[in-house]
Amino acid sequence: MNAHQPLIASLLQQLTTVVVGKNDVVRQALTCLLAGGHLLIEDVPGVGKTTLAQALARTLGLRFARVQFTADLMPSDLTGASVWDRQEGRFTFHPGPLFTEVLLADEINRASPKTQSALLEAMEERQVSVDGATHRLPQPFFVIATQNPFEQSGTQALPESQLDRFLMRLSLGFPDPEAERALLRGEDRSALLQRLPALADAATLLALQHAAAAVRVAEPLLDTLQALLHATRHGGRFVHGLSPRAGLALLRAARAHAFVHGRDYVAPDDLHAVLVPVAAHRLVSTTGAKAAEVLRALSDELA
Repeated sequence: MNAHQPLIASLLQQLTTVVVGKNDVVRQALTCLLAGGHLLIEDVPGVGKTTLAQALARTLGLRFARVQFTADLMPSDLTGASVWDRQEGRFTFHPGPLFTEVLLADEINRASPKTQSALLEAMEERQVSVDGATHRLPQPFFVIATQNPFEQSGTQALPESQLDRFLMRLSLGFPDPEAERALLRGEDRSALLQRLPALADAATLLALQHAAAAVRVAEPLLDTLQALLHATRHGGRFVHGLSPRAGLALLRAARAHAFVHGRDYVAPDDLHAVLVPVAAHRLVSTTGAKAAEVLRALSDELA
């Protein structure tokens, strides 16, 4: 067990008091942030996507801004804009909501592709460029986006280039009967969120990320990872296989998964545990089956 395990346990315990009955999803979400990645939560409205995002930000003690993505949202509504200052006699940059530590992009797939694309530089480079000037974003910086199913009216698919910027895609699903009864009997989620204490801060989170990135990876584990990457590229299962960047994402997530579970080395089970959340949204099946289902079968073959 590593020295950070008591804090990890406290973070998970608090998060699961808000998002009831979804311990595995909560653990994966925390894993994503400890790996330094952006998180996409996809599901129907009303199952707790926004609640999970807000609980993560509050529990980790991070500044966050929430933006409701709509069809008329403009890129400058996110990045900010340069405004003429009469007194100074020059343009002054007024930062938008991107300049925070956690951006909650609510219902991200209701905005236009142009606005969605405004996030690309921020998510990849942790900076934005406005009127030829580059502005650095705070550290840490995360985008936690919620997305409704494509069949719902007013939604549109995210560009593949943007999907690739999300380290993980998770789905909450409906609670089981016991968890749903606890929700019905319990306190209103909004009121509960307001009272959540911060158990960490930005400096603590950066230290946790550094420790997670230092988790050891042995050569046999790299052999397993390369076998997974090769299998997605060959055999006709997917239109396109996983890229080298996706391979690096899998390794980051596997390290963080091992760290959350108190180990200082990555085991094959860590890699298989993060495979679907990290890889499924990057792949298109050739058989009509969901990419997640094909990946699970592939993981079983190589386990």
